[in-house]
Formats: sequence, structure tokens, C-alpha cells
Amino acid sequence: MQKAADMVLRAGVAFTFLYPPIDALFDPMSWFGYFPSYIQHLAPEPVLLHGFGALEVVLALWILSGKKIFWPCLVSVLILLAVIVSDLADFQILFRDVSIAAAALALALMHWPKKEGVL
Repeated sequence: MQKAADMVLRAGVAFTFLYPPIDALFDPMSWFGYFPSYIQHLAPEPVLLHGFGALEVVLALWILSGKKIFWPCLVSVLILLAVIVSDLADFQILFRDVSIAAAALALALMHWPKKEGVL
């Protein structure tokens, strides 16, 4: 049962990071608006959007792989918290990210790196 629960959590968190970059290929302007204004001017829109999307895809695939997923889960938590904090005005939409961050944190804790030879 724990393996099934682990897979469900991994799939749920991974979906959160796979959907936006895939949808951004078809409707980029809908997604670019979610970047805070102070970030929108750092790079051209396509570079920023698809560069961040590539990071999301890497995180999602790494989490789905089940291999040493503590680190991508931890990065996922940090990204989600950054998204929430940087756009508190949209909390009515972003409140779901709190639950997703909690799921990613639970996964990170479940996959905490174990030291070899320690009980």
C-alpha cells in the first residue's frame, strides 16, 4: 500500500509540473501572465516561459522516476512557495499550491537520504 501511495503522490506532484509547460506550447500568453512583473523583464517571453517549463519537466520526470527524489521534491516545494509568496494577490487561485507543496514536502520527507551503515 505504501508503494501505491508513494506513486499516487509522485504522479500528482509531477502532473502539477508537467501540465503548464505542455499547455504553454499551445497557449503561451495564458501562462506568461503568471510570472511576476519583476521577472518578466529578465529575458524574452519565450525564453523565460519555456526555460522555466524545461525545469518543470525535468523535476516532474525525476519525481516520476522514483530515483533519489528527495532533491527534486525539495526544489518543487521551494518553487511552489516562491510562486505563492510572489503573488499573494492571486491567493484565491494559488491556494491549491499550498496543498501541492505539502504533498511534495511529504514526498521529500518519505525519501529523505539515508546514510549508508547507519541504523
